[in-house]
Amino acid sequence: MKRLVQIQNGSTRHVAFVEEPHLHILAGVSSIYELAQQAIESETSLFALIRERATGGLLDYDAIYSGSSPWQLLLPIDHPENPARCLVSGTGLTHLGSAKNRQSMHTGGDEQLTDSMKMFRWGVEGGKPADGEIGIPPEWFYKGNGSILRGHGDPLDVPPYADDGGEEAEIAGVYLIDANGQPHRIGMAIGNEFSDHKFEKKNYLNLAGSKIRTCSLGPEMVIDPDFGSIAGKVTLKRGGSELWSKEILTGEDEMCHSLRNIEQHHFKFETHRRPGDLHVHYYGACALSFGDGIELADKDLMEISFNGFGRALRNPLHVAKEQAPLIHIQSLK
Repeated sequence: MKRLVQIQNGSTRHVAFVEEPHLHILAGVSSIYELAQQAIESETSLFALIRERATGGLLDYDAIYSGSSPWQLLLPIDHPENPARCLVSGTGLTHLGSAKNRQSMHTGGDEQLTDSMKMFRWGVEGGKPADGEIGIPPEWFYKGNGSILRGHGDPLDVPPYADDGGEEAEIAGVYLIDANGQPHRIGMAIGNEFSDHKFEKKNYLNLAGSKIRTCSLGPEMVIDPDFGSIAGKVTLKRGGSELWSKEILTGEDEMCHSLRNIEQHHFKFETHRRPGDLHVHYYGACALSFGDGIELADKDLMEISFNGFGRALRNPLHVAKEQAPLIHIQSLK
């Protein structure tokens, strides 16, 4: 598997592929978006383009990853013109371990079958359709546009109007829509979908609003990964000491929806196939620290890793201290 990063030093940007412990700069390309566009237009593979352009220099990945280099890790994907041309979304209740967390969040026990559990069971029954068939739709939600995405090392925000913020360790798919409206999967990356679970717990109808928060991606883009069964780990640290950790699993073997079915129900909407747009789609989490009673605090560190997906994604938590502002709307008279 090829793993790519985007890096920047002042006004200079590069794409590089990971060749541990180095980054190998790709010549003649400054973004993964540009590289993907070139692959589409030339009708060649990303693998072929990476081999062709691997003529640049080597950089020390350790220094860049730790933040001690003038080179800075960027998000593994961004839109070159406008972050609003990147739609960030996600799919819930996709993992065989996810429904238990959701069920316990909205009931006092297992005796009452919630709408979440009903939707999960529908996924178990019809989320992996046979070839040529369309399965049951998964739960889908909107996160925001590309302006809410954060990279490795960037803080994730609990805004003044939020009740809390908690990690959701996932894999996210990254897609580009070509000039003819055809979606192309560029690759996948580690993601922290990050949501307001306290707000959601008050009432399931708060789910949509609880998702409109910053979220993170990276540090690496993995091209054509094996998405069968992927082992990972989530670790939360407070003051340098481990607060909570859990071994997790993701991938199609651990899910009740196939990747093909998730993609079908995201891209069936014509508005999701607008030429030139990017899409970042989180595939779902199997475990949450919130489900184990953990409440994160300011400056806590969230670390997520998945086997085969490169170096871990780390983000500190930033809790806003100010009061939520009253928004004044002006009428155009």
